[in-house]
Amino acid sequence: MKSISITGLVLLAVSVLLFYLTTDFTAEKITLSHMMGVMAGIGIGLIIGGMTGYISKGSAIKAEEKRREFKRLQQEKEELEKKAAEIVKKQEQIERENKQENPQI
Repeated sequence: MKSISITGLVLLAVSVLLFYLTTDFTAEKITLSHMMGVMAGIGIGLIIGGMTGYISKGSAIKAEEKRREFKRLQQEKEELEKKAAEIVKKQEQIERENKQENPQI
């Protein structure tokens, strides 16, 4: 959103500068060519804003996918750690049972 606003402000500043350079900044000197320039500026601004929005949306979607993947991997890691802890407990329990059944070992 910042980049779109900055782009819009830069284009506005350029259009004001060009208008100031072509006329003595009075309303009586506005002609059809000035209106066409304003319309062209709006069109260029919309095109640039659309492309910037598309790019930033794509970046945001990719970042969100990475966050989801990271969260999913964290959950899988926790599940695997729980399973590993359960396996270790079972092995210890089996070893204890074996020692109780065979005290010679």
